[in-house]
Amino acid sequence: MDAGIVNIHSENAYVLKITKLVDLTTKIIPLFEKNSIQGVKHLDFLDFCEVAKIMSEGKHLTSEGMDLIRTIKNKMNMKRKID
Repeated sequence: MDAGIVNIHSENAYVLKITKLVDLTTKIIPLFEKNSIQGVKHLDFLDFCEVAKIMSEGKHLTSEGMDLIRTIKNKMNMKRKID
């Protein structure tokens, strides 16, 4: 799968940099849908997929689309509130 650039972050960690939206939607997202992420990170993945869909549809080019992406971003990762 040639979808990006892999860099060594540390002894036990690597960083995969993806620059093409098409690689995210056709290679990376399907990979993680098939091999699901566990725990709370799964919720972040679902949000990530929603943003990728918004961008694939070109909605990120509107102010409403960008506002929606900001709203999604502001509830991800460390900002996520677990009920």
